[in-house]
Amino acid sequence: MIPSVRIITVNWNAGDLLRACAASVPSALTGDFALEVMVVVDNASADGSADGLEAGALVAGGGPLTVLRNPENRGFAAACNQGAAGSRADWLLFLNPDTRLSDRSLAPALAFLAEPAQARIGILGVRLVDEAGRTQQSCARAPTPGRILAQAVGLDRLAPGLFPPHFMTEWDHLNSRPVDQVMGAFLLIRRSLFEELGGFDERFFVYFDDVDLCLRARRAGWEVVHFAGAEAFHKGCGTTDQVRDRRLFYALRSRIQFAAKHFSAPAASLVTAATLTVEPLVRLAHALASRSPADARAVLRGSLLLWRSLPGLLTPRRTG
Repeated sequence: MIPSVRIITVNWNAGDLLRACAASVPSALTGDFALEVMVVVDNASADGSADGLEAGALVAGGGPLTVLRNPENRGFAAACNQGAAGSRADWLLFLNPDTRLSDRSLAPALAFLAEPAQARIGILGVRLVDEAGRTQQSCARAPTPGRILAQAVGLDRLAPGLFPPHFMTEWDHLNSRPVDQVMGAFLLIRRSLFEELGGFDERFFVYFDDVDLCLRARRAGWEVVHFAGAEAFHKGCGTTDQVRDRRLFYALRSRIQFAAKHFSAPAASLVTAATLTVEPLVRLAHALASRSPADARAVLRGSLLLWRSLPGLLTPRRTG
């Protein structure tokens, strides 16, 4: 039997990017696999970006499309779980709205996964490229207390040879290899594994959800692989550029939550302290040195939101 795929896209005010993403799907439906459905989970968008997608089919007869509308923004992880619920597909593809597929996206990836030698791959990412076709360095290392502290004070930027950054920027991503983490912009996972892991951990509103999922998959004995033989377009920050202060807030909050979940109590406390105090000062100094008042305001507002969230910061919503 040919494999089947469900595509889940979480939308929040993505504008025309969402429509371009959906319109690109039919071009990717080549090869020996079937599309179960594309599910767009709209997190209370105010820009009308999901309007008109409920027609029930992708353009050019590419297959069924369903829109789930949330009355409030549930966050990325919760919306992903919502979109995956009830699937019987072999694979789940979590696809950001600022991506576009082509005939070089799904068919090569699924053909690669069908090889007997790849039976232990649980999660697959592909090469992400920009408008000029340049490959983005999107795979990352698993966070450790030391790496996070180095990032908090900017050592990964000052001395990347001694303090490797989160993303594997020293590698051109032009060959296939196992990695710690692939980016959630295009994350293909076995549906059975996703269910075994309990899906995304909904404590992560956004950011670190993919880091956590990949870490749990590897701990369960599965491989996470970057496959250079397939590609997809990725704009990057397609929906969060408009809210840079909240983007910083969620990134720092999710980091603290990740540390509390996976690190020892002393290490998690150290990461929390550095994230609350040292990093905002380092970011503010960089913004001022760059003469960017907008960046400085975003740092101040994002840091204030983080401090205000402290009373309920580590209260779990649902663990994966």
